[in-house]
Amino acid sequence: MTEPYVLDLQEIDARQVPVVGGKGAHLSRLSRIEGVRVPAGFCVTTDAFRRIMADAPSIDDRLDQLSHMDPDDRVVVGTLSAQIRRAIEEIAIPDDLAVAITRALTRLGEHTAYAVRSSATAEDLPAASSAGQQDSYLNVLGPTAILRHISRCWASLFTERAVTYRQRKGIDHRTVHMAVVVQQMVFPHASGTLFTADPVTGNRTVATVDAGFGLGEALVSGLVNPDVFRVREDEVVSRSIAAKQRAVRALPTGGTQESAVDVQQQQQPALTDAQAVQLVRLGRRIEAHFGRPQDIEWCLADDGFQIVQSRPITTLFPIPDRGDHENHVYVSVGHQQMMTDPMKPLGLSMWQLTAMVPMHEAGGRLFVDVTRRLGSPESRAGLLDLMGKGDPLVRDALETVLDREDFVPTSPDPNPAGLPAHGASAPIETDPAIVTGLIERSQTSVAALQDGIRTKTGPALFDFLVEAFEEHKRVLGDPLNLQAIMAGMEATWWLNDRLQEWLGEKNAADTLTLSAPDNITSEMGLALLDVADVIRPHPEVVRFLEGVEDEGFLDELVKLAGGAEARDAIEAYLNRYGMRCVGEIDITRPRWRERPTTLVPLILDHVRTFEPGAGQRRFEEGRQKARQKEQDVLSRLRALPGGERKAEETRRMIDRVRTFIGYREYPKYTIISRYFVYKQALMAEAERLVRAGLLPEKEDIFYVTFQELHDVVRSHQVDDRLIQQRKDAFRSYHALIPPRVLTSDGEALTGAYRRDDVPAGALIGLPVSTGTVDGRARVILDMAKADLEAGDILVTTFTDPSWSPLFVAIAGLVTEVGGLMTHGAVIAREYGLPAVVGVEHATRRIRDGQRIRVHGTDGYIEILS
Repeated sequence: MTEPYVLDLQEIDARQVPVVGGKGAHLSRLSRIEGVRVPAGFCVTTDAFRRIMADAPSIDDRLDQLSHMDPDDRVVVGTLSAQIRRAIEEIAIPDDLAVAITRALTRLGEHTAYAVRSSATAEDLPAASSAGQQDSYLNVLGPTAILRHISRCWASLFTERAVTYRQRKGIDHRTVHMAVVVQQMVFPHASGTLFTADPVTGNRTVATVDAGFGLGEALVSGLVNPDVFRVREDEVVSRSIAAKQRAVRALPTGGTQESAVDVQQQQQPALTDAQAVQLVRLGRRIEAHFGRPQDIEWCLADDGFQIVQSRPITTLFPIPDRGDHENHVYVSVGHQQMMTDPMKPLGLSMWQLTAMVPMHEAGGRLFVDVTRRLGSPESRAGLLDLMGKGDPLVRDALETVLDREDFVPTSPDPNPAGLPAHGASAPIETDPAIVTGLIERSQTSVAALQDGIRTKTGPALFDFLVEAFEEHKRVLGDPLNLQAIMAGMEATWWLNDRLQEWLGEKNAADTLTLSAPDNITSEMGLALLDVADVIRPHPEVVRFLEGVEDEGFLDELVKLAGGAEARDAIEAYLNRYGMRCVGEIDITRPRWRERPTTLVPLILDHVRTFEPGAGQRRFEEGRQKARQKEQDVLSRLRALPGGERKAEETRRMIDRVRTFIGYREYPKYTIISRYFVYKQALMAEAERLVRAGLLPEKEDIFYVTFQELHDVVRSHQVDDRLIQQRKDAFRSYHALIPPRVLTSDGEALTGAYRRDDVPAGALIGLPVSTGTVDGRARVILDMAKADLEAGDILVTTFTDPSWSPLFVAIAGLVTEVGGLMTHGAVIAREYGLPAVVGVEHATRRIRDGQRIRVHGTDGYIEILS
């Protein structure tokens, strides 16, 4: 019969996490898997914990204080959490609860030694394992000691590390409760951990076993290095046997003690190869039961393996679900589009529906399958060349996969649209009228979309949008559009290659492309300087903007002296660029038109930092530098053997690059312009759903796909549980770092530069804009929180076109993600900013405020102080 507050492990239902915590629920499920042995035990439920907490009302005040604490304020957090722990441990366990626990111990029989283990309700969960955040105790003897250690487990919910972990994960302390698992103690010959996927590479086909002598505490605490076995397909593919000088063993009087391992045993493996394979088979059975890779704790006693814990591996990047067993190689879309943050479901589906090639979702990000391109000898070289020119790390990662000759199958040339090989585009005349015509064609298409969608609602809106998506792809897929994009890129590559060969000059095209015409993104940055020019003469407007918080501030401006002119200037800017925002490929992100306060700090910075007319002046200065560079290059070429021919070829390529390189930015502008039209129509539909009582908030539509939203509008039925699951999943995706290249085995590859031509200690990246600059590093992760001064160097994860207004105020650029032809690189060259991109973990390796030197020509950063 079940005692109040106590449940046997065999009685627990898998859905009882709120009652028994994550560990208790997992152990119960483990104990039901055929062939898996789990030490017998019971769980003291969270009802008991709540009862104890109710007896300590003083804890509430300290929890209130904790909730408002900065998790990095370790002194205050440590003090408050220690006070809470002491208060919990001092509470006497009520008699009826103590009796229930003692009866459960009696039911387990003659066994006298137990493990007393914390099991929090926010522990061992798919999105947050909370591994090691609470305390557990081994070899506890007798009911009195067990009751005392249960109190310690309750208190350990508020260890400093657990409190800080929850605060950083955004978990409310009051929503987490503690159960306690009490299990019969296992005295193992060996113990350790088993990862059913490689925790370093993510490869799901390789399991990793760490093993040591005695109890697993020696490994967990770092007391000894483990033996490591890597197992694939029932075969040990590698092993590393460590010298295991120490072990943790149980004491006869209770508790554990570190002890020396016999010298003759130290070099002996803790497991045989056969035992490692047997353990992995057991792990695969557990993995299949839970449906995802597991981090498993095991013990090997005389009678075989026992499993004492299993939790999901939360750090692995998910794999696109293709429903087949074939090998696939995926390239990250986010790294190409400069947006590696997770996208909400509506954003993912909209990008998929309007993309030129099929895209596959994993971890809230999109990937393109390039397996057939890699498998075809005809297309492989072109793909690698194109990827390498954009981002050498992607090329290196792909070549790493190709080095495994059995992974990528040979296939016929697929020649997919939207992935032209370098040099494969058809010839195009160097004529500015081509760019003018393409821009006019795009503007006409967007105007037709705006006109056609105006009256559409309900299912008719979705029918209209499906047709609009086809027009969207037709505009982008226009052969002339692709030829114009490639013409500018190929001319850039030609100039850099030839001028380095002929004149020994690196990245000469960086200067030759300064202030190129028709670059909508660089114009956007300079246009904000013009807005600042309108505002600067009006102190009352400036003071008002310094206190702006409400998005309706534009309506208030007209009440001030000079306010009408300021409002008109900002409105004109928003009319042309208001569809843009950070992470703009995700349609769910708030646009500047929807959140104009985003621009206010940038405008005020420009008012303070620049003189009137700075926008036009900067553009003209860039144009003059490009013209002077052209004259210098051509003059030096003519002095070479065959110089007239080389100079004439170069002049034609300079004309070509200046004609087309600016247009490189316009297709993205077209996409985002159309996206804003789509979004306005969908948000109007969401408002109707809210008024009908189907949704509590219109932003809830962001958590369904376009197709699912169509079904909601048609059926007037909403799956609230699905929306909540999507919200939870989206939050969990922020903790994942998307790889540049991902395989269907789950292996995440980042690539390497493999360079030895940089100073020791330098941070290596990809040079994308020439020049060298020293300055103060400003590590900025949110553009809206930028606080820049003249001469600062911007260090961030990635930049998309929305960051270009910041570029006019900085002296250099460093990003973690980027390529030679991505938007940030193009605009850095436009503005003449030394820039290095693709610097792994730059925002962590460079501290805000440090003095750094950016070598934009050679592609590395030196930290000066």
